[in-house]
Amino acid sequence: MKKFLYVVSSFLLPLSSFLFLSCTQDAYEKGEGRYSLMRGDFAEAVVNNVRQVTKIVTDDGDELAVTSPYSAKWIAKADTTYRCMLYYNKVEGKAEVVSMGQVPCPVITPLSEFEKELKTDPVKFESTWMSKTGRYLNLSILVKTGVTDDSTAVQSLAIVSDTLITHTDGKQIRNLILYHDQGNVPQYYSTQVYISIPTNRIDADSVRISINSYDGEVVAKHHCR
Repeated sequence: MKKFLYVVSSFLLPLSSFLFLSCTQDAYEKGEGRYSLMRGDFAEAVVNNVRQVTKIVTDDGDELAVTSPYSAKWIAKADTTYRCMLYYNKVEGKAEVVSMGQVPCPVITPLSEFEKELKTDPVKFESTWMSKTGRYLNLSILVKTGVTDDSTAVQSLAIVSDTLITHTDGKQIRNLILYHDQGNVPQYYSTQVYISIPTNRIDADSVRISINSYDGEVVAKHHCR
């Protein structure tokens, strides 16, 4: 029996949590249809005591109540905040959620504590950017996935820190590496993956993240404070 992969160790990011299906619009829908004014944003989703999203805070800093409480299987904890990508309509100063998907916020693991061989199998690099609020460093990549009969096929991602550089002026740069293990997963098609790294987990003034792409190494640099 063929199966999709997506089982990984607890300290690695499960690819199943990355998958976010964007909304589609019928070709004939024009004018003031439900999707005509829809927008997409990275945001924080504020969850109430019954595991429903009641408010979002976008990366532009806009704080919006949702028109009706939003529930999803990935909302596992009450009274917390999740990182998400959402599509919504802005209705009378509120967010009418069309769809919402969780964006993982990985822990940065020091290389000395990383319990696996450091692998940097290639991905397709799209972009990195800092949120306008400065709270998140975001990554957009494409990973190759597929269906396989191999029950041991497991693909995984993580963020690893290898060095901290201190300059003579006291400024520090944290070097990060995108760990990627293809794990014998077939490379049939591309799947969009978003990752958000909270900047309060980066103990430096700036950050360099190394990503091995199919076109060679990409090093992205950003200021954190």
